[in-house]
Amino acid sequence: MEASGERAEVVRSLMEAKEESGKTFSEIAAETGLTNVYVAQLLRRQAHLKADTVPALRAALPTLTDDLVQLMMQPPFRSYNPDIVHEPAIYRLNEAVMHFGESIKEIINEEFGDGIMSAIDFYCSVDKVQGADGKDRVVVTFDGKYLPYTEQKSEHMMSRPTRKTS
Repeated sequence: MEASGERAEVVRSLMEAKEESGKTFSEIAAETGLTNVYVAQLLRRQAHLKADTVPALRAALPTLTDDLVQLMMQPPFRSYNPDIVHEPAIYRLNEAVMHFGESIKEIINEEFGDGIMSAIDFYCSVDKVQGADGKDRVVVTFDGKYLPYTEQKSEHMMSRPTRKTS
């Protein structure tokens, strides 16, 4: 696990490589075949860089050093600074999920059954579109695998020894 100060320095270096490229997250995403949010996660050390993605990322960000690439290939310590919820864009996103969450949950249950959306087998992207009124709009897409809750039958619990009844 990277120490907080070390992580901050790595993130600073990764963001410098992005800035030196002159590219947006979306442009890097298009070059690498990743989503723009995943690119941002990689550069913030919140996602794990896979070996088969390294050549495309190096082509998109030519100033990435071998040391940075090696660090990006290590599983990250996924966390967040709790103060970040005070940042207005994040606060509003959180507010939107909280406001619409109950209705979203009801629709998930209606469409899929009793379950949840995975945040591990998950894709996320941010797009810019023009609304009917001609003003810019933000589209945030959450694309997560559906995970049904399971009925907890003791016969399926492999950690328990088989019990014989007489």
